[in-house]
Amino acid sequence: MTQIHATAIIHSDAEVDERAVIGPYCCVGKDVKLGKDVQLLSHVVVEGHTSIGDGTRVFPFASIGHEPQDLKYDGEQSNLVIGVNNTIREHVTMNPGTQGGGMFTQIGDDCLFMMGAHVAHDCQIGDNVILVNNATLAGHVDIGDWAIVGGLSAVHQFVRIGRHAMIGGMSGIENDVIPYGLVMGNRAHLSGLNLVGLKRREIPNNVIHDLRRAYRLIFAQEGTQAERLADVAELFSHVEPVKEIVTFINQDSSRSICQPLFEDAA
Repeated sequence: MTQIHATAIIHSDAEVDERAVIGPYCCVGKDVKLGKDVQLLSHVVVEGHTSIGDGTRVFPFASIGHEPQDLKYDGEQSNLVIGVNNTIREHVTMNPGTQGGGMFTQIGDDCLFMMGAHVAHDCQIGDNVILVNNATLAGHVDIGDWAIVGGLSAVHQFVRIGRHAMIGGMSGIENDVIPYGLVMGNRAHLSGLNLVGLKRREIPNNVIHDLRRAYRLIFAQEGTQAERLADVAELFSHVEPVKEIVTFINQDSSRSICQPLFEDAA
């Protein structure tokens, strides 16, 4: 039997799994779907065409699924899809998609959104992603698995952040961040590889060594970027993380690739 506190307001058309737990003063809208073992602790509002996957916990005063903060939004039906086993802490806000971005915002599995984090319309978030306190994503941001966005950081619209990347706290991200990259700064620059994250993920030392060599070649001063990428693709064709970086850089994007300062690429 669903555990619903007497003060919670649940629309009669909402789809709430019988094992969901809804705490005091929560509000759940008409088109919301809550999976098995979802917990809304208290004072949580979930609206719009929003689905929350099994085992996800949402902490007090989170606002999930309200209309996007986009002046072009005109009331069209769009979706917010949240995966399983996520932790959404206090005052987090997440918005559904818009007509200009595919009509849905997607959150993966096993993510942690710390207090005050914001996920804007049409963002695509992978698995095991962490947004630290007050990290904010503009619309259309794409974040790969295991990436971490540091506290008080802001990510510009349409930016891509690759898998296993690390964004230092209080950074402003205007350009795409390569997989396994480490960036920081007011107008962030690439500051090397996320070596701590690589070791935590138990990436073998020989692969980390190859990644470091490839990084130096990709961001060297000699030749064009296309020439350097071609050389790296040939030299490291056996190293999957390097191939992932090359593919990421070669993909179409409305943003440039975040670059290192000269001394960081040396």
